[in-house]
Amino acid sequence: MNVKFAERFGETNIKMFFEEARSKLMKYCAYQERCHKEVEDKLRSIGTDPETSGQVILYLLENNFLNEERFARAFAGGKFRTKKWGRMRIMRELGIRDISEYCIQKAMEEIDESNYRSALEHILETKSKSIKGKNIYEFRNQLAKFAIQKGYEPQMVWDLIREKYEEQ
Repeated sequence: MNVKFAERFGETNIKMFFEEARSKLMKYCAYQERCHKEVEDKLRSIGTDPETSGQVILYLLENNFLNEERFARAFAGGKFRTKKWGRMRIMRELGIRDISEYCIQKAMEEIDESNYRSALEHILETKSKSIKGKNIYEFRNQLAKFAIQKGYEPQMVWDLIREKYEEQ
């Protein structure tokens, strides 16, 4: 236990503070899936010392309130279904949250290949309607740029654009 923290707040208050922090974080994690980084940030924001934070995180892990693989799968599936993000964007966002490579790969299993291609076709079709008065090269470039920014693989984007929007 942190000596300065113990001197300042007393042993009884530290135990009470652990219980309070644990309770808050249990609710925080039960509300929606969280990654370790989000939980650590939340613990810092409520002012827990590093030792108490470690104990709370350990409790959350042992009682399955915090599970990195489950978070990664939920995040990937949700962002793909709701925002139509591509794999590259999802992997980048998971990396920013310090998710392990193993969990990122497991998360990518949540995205069905046929649904992925259908989503790409849909966003290209939707975007193509808003591009006006451009020659075929600018038109295809804008479509590709849009899809790549959403996180779809450039090769897949260009193959689909060539297939659907041939030169005429």
